Amino acid sequence: MTRSSADPDPTVLDRAGRREWIGLAVLSLPAFLASLELTVTHLALPAIGRALAADSAELLWIVDVYAFLLAGSLITMGTLGDRIGRRRLLLIGAAAYGIASVLAAYAPSAGALIAIRALLGISGATLMPSVLSLTVAMFRDPRQRTVAVGIVIASVSGGTAIGPLVGGWLLERFWWGSVFLLGVPVMALLLVLGPILLPERRYAGVGRLDPISAVLSLAAVLVAVYGLKQMAADGPGPLPVFSVTAGLLFAVIFVRRQRALRDPLINLRLFANRAFSTAVATLAFGIFVLWGFNYAFAQYLQLVRGLSPLEAGLWTAPSAVGVIIGSTLASRIVRWTAPGPVIAVGLALAATGFVVVAQVGVPPVGMTAGTGDLAILVAGAVIVSAGLGPMMALATDMAVGVAPPEQAGAASAISSTAPQLGGALGIAVLGSAITAVYRDEMSGGVVVGFPAEAASAATESLAGAVAASRMLPDRLGDTLLGAARQAFTAGFQLSALVSAAIVAVMAVTVAVMLGRGRVGPKPTTGR
Repeated sequence: MTRSSADPDPTVLDRAGRREWIGLAVLSLPAFLASLELTVTHLALPAIGRALAADSAELLWIVDVYAFLLAGSLITMGTLGDRIGRRRLLLIGAAAYGIASVLAAYAPSAGALIAIRALLGISGATLMPSVLSLTVAMFRDPRQRTVAVGIVIASVSGGTAIGPLVGGWLLERFWWGSVFLLGVPVMALLLVLGPILLPERRYAGVGRLDPISAVLSLAAVLVAVYGLKQMAADGPGPLPVFSVTAGLLFAVIFVRRQRALRDPLINLRLFANRAFSTAVATLAFGIFVLWGFNYAFAQYLQLVRGLSPLEAGLWTAPSAVGVIIGSTLASRIVRWTAPGPVIAVGLALAATGFVVVAQVGVPPVGMTAGTGDLAILVAGAVIVSAGLGPMMALATDMAVGVAPPEQAGAASAISSTAPQLGGALGIAVLGSAITAVYRDEMSGGVVVGFPAEAASAATESLAGAVAASRMLPDRLGDTLLGAARQAFTAGFQLSALVSAAIVAVMAVTVAVMLGRGRVGPKPTTGR
């Protein structure tokens, strides 16, 4: 049966118009802010420490409590949006985020700031699941949806690139709290334009939110991420191992409960879809290597090359631009080919970038690298990020695109949680590998003849070696620092090669699992 010329083309009916694209610009605001906020907070820590008399543990919690609560609340918030309405959840979260941002800017003590940052994490968890699920609702044509998701991912990377510039400018001219006020105008604009430009999507047939499942999901992610972060900082000690084990136990209980519930928090049958499960796994492992690399890259620039935090941020900004280029180009390339091969080629490119990074060297003590030397290192980082950009955009699009409409919020939450867990694991595993190489290199007779206190600090970490070298005579300090920088660089090189191998295996796996077939639902005919 053929369609008459008078009948409307169903794919045209599903194509987004000007209103939807303007709405996407509104949705890009919280996506941009999410990464910008983390970047500027790291830059503000020294000023916060001085103003609020915060010790090192409090400064660590100011950063970590936001990440913990954000990661732990994503699944619950994404599922909640399916039940109460995704636009409603986004606007409630935006209002809470704006209020908490003001409170954070004027926090009277470190303890108060930690508590407020916890509220920011919970309210921040409403943003990305709502943004992604609303994007799916607004762009029902698969090709347009892929481009739209790519723009959202590019917005996240844009915040990472601009964060050091904006944060550095604010901190040079205003007090530390100014960095938290960045969220206020963004959320105010979202609250004004959101009700006008964004559609509401909720499904009456979705059951009630199970509070026990919500608590279990929070406990599983929260405890596991805490353990992984502790491993990255202190190695695999008893407490971190216990925390990760407890997180896995909570996860097992959570899964068993979902199977028994009539209305589960997450429909586990989503993972039976090969495209969905492959996309989620790709996101987790892709961010595993990216966060692990970024963690080591920042330390290398500051502790080996001797750059200031702002200078280091400027040298890392091009890699965020690489993600923007990779994600936006991939969204257009898939107009002519299937996403699987595009992701696989991008991963192969990223593996090449890691090999370039592994060629990194150590400058003489007392000197920072020349621009040409750093340019080679940054070029490798840009190749890595440009190669991972297609994975971030297209795998996210797969995960949210193959889910049934009534589960788009839950699918968006899973696609946001997987990178959080993968990233935390990447920092822990790759960071621990670098630490192991460093300590092995430093304990092999390098610190013999140095004062006991300086030798102990230098063997523990590169930061300890930098501090110890400042307390020693010039020649002795330079010798110790040179050895420590060489040891850290050896670990950095190893982590880059391990990352290259992981990404290469991912490329082959994605090529086999996704093949040349297109994934995602076919265009539907109604709004």
